[in-house]
Amino acid sequence: MRRIGFSTGALARGDFRRGLEILSGKHATAVELSALRDHELAPLIESLDALDLSSYNYVSFHAPSRFEAKKEKEVIGLLHKVTQRGWPIVLHPDTIHDFSAWRSFGDLLLIENMDKRYLSGRTARELSDVFENLPLAGLCFDSGHCRQVDPTMNESYLILRDFAKQLKQLHMSEVNSQSTHDPLSSASIRSLQRISYLIPEDVPIILESTVQESEIEAEMKNALVALTVPTNEGSEKPQSAAMQKHRSSVPFQVLN
Repeated sequence: MRRIGFSTGALARGDFRRGLEILSGKHATAVELSALRDHELAPLIESLDALDLSSYNYVSFHAPSRFEAKKEKEVIGLLHKVTQRGWPIVLHPDTIHDFSAWRSFGDLLLIENMDKRYLSGRTARELSDVFENLPLAGLCFDSGHCRQVDPTMNESYLILRDFAKQLKQLHMSEVNSQSTHDPLSSASIRSLQRISYLIPEDVPIILESTVQESEIEAEMKNALVALTVPTNEGSEKPQSAAMQKHRSSVPFQVLN
């Protein structure tokens, strides 16, 4: 069974306690603690011992999405307290000022592919430069970012193919033209089904969709539908290991 849940930042911007409160009792088995703004980082880390996360069998941590080079050492020092718990840390590649300073995180560092606003980390080719500098790091594949960058899903295929061994977590949502996160649409679900066979069942799903509390469980169900392989009859069925092996041997049509 897939581990699935939400980012606290998606449910309650800047308020991790409220985010956890909203997610409580919603049958989520995964959670991402979000400190997207650098002033949120220290208060969240200082509160970790007091948080009840016992209902989740997967916990990750999202590092700030922007900070100055002069604060990088401080940010790294705080984030090392997270790695002591064995939790993976999601990092935007454009925040890295000194690659050597991040290598100590090893495979607990997850690099996220970026949306069209950024100048790096958007494509398989751009991500290859990052992983050359951080060879032990994993990948947090953001399907919404990648679909916004390339709606044909060709880039999604390339990233998932080239970095299959690095794939450790999945971010899901609909990312609109303003690069904000919406609930999954029917179109995005159908698009994701095309590449779902490339996403193993043991990869945790973290939703970043901005939804109301009453919509959380429906959004999780939609995410699971998006990660199924359609049958010829038009219904969906979970992807089996045999189906994954067969589909992975069939080349995806990459457009020039």
